[in-house]
Amino acid sequence: MPQRRILSLWFPRLGAERLLRAEPFWADAPFAIAAETGNTQTLSSLSAAAEAAGLRRGQPLRDAQAMCPALVTRARDPRGEAAFLAALRRWAGRFSPWVAEEPPDSLVIDLTGCAHLFGGEVALTRQIAQECIDLGLSVQTGIADTLGGAWALARYAGRESGSPRSGDAIDQEAPATRSRAAKRRHWERGGTAPQATTVPDGPDATLPRIAPPGQTRTALAPLPLAALRLDPEMVAELSRLGLRRVSELAGQPRAALARRFGRPLLRRLDQAMGVDPEPVAPAAAPVSFAVRLTLPDPIGLESDLLAAIDRLLPALCAKLKAHGLGARRIRLDCQRADGGRQEAEIGLARPGQDPDSIRPLLAIRLDRIDAGFGIDMIRLEALVTEPLSARQHRGHLDAAADTHAQLAAPPHAMADLIGRLGARIGPEAVTRCHPANSHIPEKGALTLAAAWSDPAPGPWPAPPVARPLLLWPPEPVHAPALPRLPGRFRWRQRDFTPVAVTGPERIAPEWWLDDPAWRSGVRDYWRVTCASGDRLWLYFAHGGSMSPGWFCQGSFA
Repeated sequence: MPQRRILSLWFPRLGAERLLRAEPFWADAPFAIAAETGNTQTLSSLSAAAEAAGLRRGQPLRDAQAMCPALVTRARDPRGEAAFLAALRRWAGRFSPWVAEEPPDSLVIDLTGCAHLFGGEVALTRQIAQECIDLGLSVQTGIADTLGGAWALARYAGRESGSPRSGDAIDQEAPATRSRAAKRRHWERGGTAPQATTVPDGPDATLPRIAPPGQTRTALAPLPLAALRLDPEMVAELSRLGLRRVSELAGQPRAALARRFGRPLLRRLDQAMGVDPEPVAPAAAPVSFAVRLTLPDPIGLESDLLAAIDRLLPALCAKLKAHGLGARRIRLDCQRADGGRQEAEIGLARPGQDPDSIRPLLAIRLDRIDAGFGIDMIRLEALVTEPLSARQHRGHLDAAADTHAQLAAPPHAMADLIGRLGARIGPEAVTRCHPANSHIPEKGALTLAAAWSDPAPGPWPAPPVARPLLLWPPEPVHAPALPRLPGRFRWRQRDFTPVAVTGPERIAPEWWLDDPAWRSGVRDYWRVTCASGDRLWLYFAHGGSMSPGWFCQGSFA
């Protein structure tokens, strides 16, 4: 059996260089991609010129613009970057059939039995590097016996050059301490410090990142701990203990490491060394249900968009019918002439493949499309699909009942209504109630999204005592704190006089749950008809961890 060999391709400037391919006039200027991180904008990808200007990934955009006023930025498009990485995966399939994506900027290739077809691993890495240069992409490669080893070599091998140093870039230490770190760690160990090879530019940059077969452990020994794919917090904690290289960590007692840092640390170490297998799972060829229309001239009128949808929707529904599927979520993607993109999504309450029922939902969302200087490409895609098949009757009686139901009301009328409402206010905003198994009044029903749930089977279970039409959180009632109903009480700045009462109905809290709203203990509920005509639902809380008193929680019709 041949020795397993894994190739890792890392594209450190994938986001920026993807756009520079379309805008080559910015190639010599500092160029960066800005992404939303919380409430701030940070740099997610940089060009070579931006890195040469001293900028770094993760840096706030304001700080970067202050350091480099000539910086050119573009907004990040995660979906576009994912599609570009998928295109690179298909390109890498010419080197091996086993290619997997590692979002957001990496590929993994299983080269077992394939490298000799390209003249060996060295020739293969040179060919990959040259083709990436032709494509306008920066790439770093690493080849090892394990996936973790190849990942580490691609990102961290050959970073240091010159005099021997111990540890990687020690960002937590002062410059004076860092200058003495090499001498201290080197002589304390009593051996030779690991040597790092200078990384050349161009196609030969991948040569120092090849670990010979069976020597993955030796190749990983001088690398920093971040090469093991550990969390930055764990790397910082290990660094404070004096463990900065893979060789230093591998020589520690495993039981002590597991007790302090947990199993994930040892699993990453074992995966890199080949003790814990980590297979390469190639991505299956996706089945895309999408149609596209490229326009000779940009359009911007709503009638033109509807005409384009009328051409695209039948073709999309035909694809769905051929596979026995129905769409649950459809996205309309409009590419503008200025390079911008406008999107609109609709959700269906039931899987659909009928153009006549989908078109009105798309027409409702067209007001959210900003055509700008015009739209020159329209794409319609079914994002979520479900199996859909014709209903088979179980007999003549079932068929007759179904025919009677279709005559009484249009088929799927409720689902179409939910879809229309959801297209305007969002599918999650249209809800329905299901009975819940609880004796607490406010917990007697579950609120579910109507688009993703079925109606409750059977009739609604009747409560033992009538419940009010309206329920609200308990509101205090000004009355004596006595368990008998008062002759007068004040609520919402109004005085009420009971003329008829029914009760009490005692309801105890769910003792197995700690509900803050029921810390008042056992409640006695009364239906009170007042002289003003109001029919209120009052209760007296006997007090648990709170003081006793009267409260109003609902109103009858």
